[in-house]
Amino acid sequence: MSKWYIGEGDHNDIVISTRVRLARNLADYPFPSRLDNRSKIKINELVRDAIADREHLQYTELKTLTRAEIVSLAERHLISPEFASSSDGRALLMSDNEDVSIMLCEEDHIRLQVMKSGLNLSEAYEIADRIDNEINESLNYAFDERLGYLTQNPTNLGTGMRASVMLHLPALGREGRMNTLALTVSKLGLNIRPAYDENGMALGSLYQLSNQVSLGISEAAAIENLKSITLQLATQERAARKEMANSINVQDEVYRAYGILKSARILPIEEFMSLISSVRLGKVLGILDTDIKTINELMVSMQSATINAFVGRTLEAGERDIERAKIVRERL
Repeated sequence: MSKWYIGEGDHNDIVISTRVRLARNLADYPFPSRLDNRSKIKINELVRDAIADREHLQYTELKTLTRAEIVSLAERHLISPEFASSSDGRALLMSDNEDVSIMLCEEDHIRLQVMKSGLNLSEAYEIADRIDNEINESLNYAFDERLGYLTQNPTNLGTGMRASVMLHLPALGREGRMNTLALTVSKLGLNIRPAYDENGMALGSLYQLSNQVSLGISEAAAIENLKSITLQLATQERAARKEMANSINVQDEVYRAYGILKSARILPIEEFMSLISSVRLGKVLGILDTDIKTINELMVSMQSATINAFVGRTLEAGERDIERAKIVRERL
């Protein structure tokens, strides 16, 4: 089965993936920040016993993984950077194709996450909602009639839902419009930020657009708002791309990027992400005849810790850049 970053979904020329995440806590226990490791492990096992077999999820205690394996999970957006920051008392439930992952005892007892390729908010939410209900059949959630689901961070009160899409926006980025767009969407209850951040810059022109408000709004309304703004951004991005499609300078940039990726012996992550972004743009503009699944997979799997996890040891930066170039040459 294809992983979320390899498959193709609706509007996949711009929308790489969809994610729906639900924050939940058990009513009979304090928040994780007030628990010792023994209590956290007990909660982890309660959730595991409630859902793992039913949904065919693999249970892994974070302390059994290497540092590279943990950071690689965060690079692949399967866990949060916060969850990756410590392995004490934390565990992960995950499906074989990585579309479902449940972080246990991060900021909340349960962070249930479903990811799908392309723009697929409805299906992602339906799956998350089904698994959420299955857990709630066995375990009692902390819930207040006025405040909704109770979470450690007040910003997650209410539905406890964060829905997001990962967008490839190279044309809008080139036009210098991202700061203005960020201000605009914030007024609509959304947030846009780099999916891979390097000194405030979005590596590969990849951005995460997500809802900010979870209190006083239904899941359906939040998802519809996110979908509507995503489609508006997609329309603007496509219009900007159309202006670029016949530019000889853009065509030259795309072919140069493709040529470098196919022949380079050293590829630092910043250069690689810039080049692969140009190649992806060339593919969707019809300039290059390449496999978009391969491009999407490389954008995620060539992150630094993921390479370390792949080779099974921690590489020095220079070694990693050589290994990245080797893998990219082989794949392209």
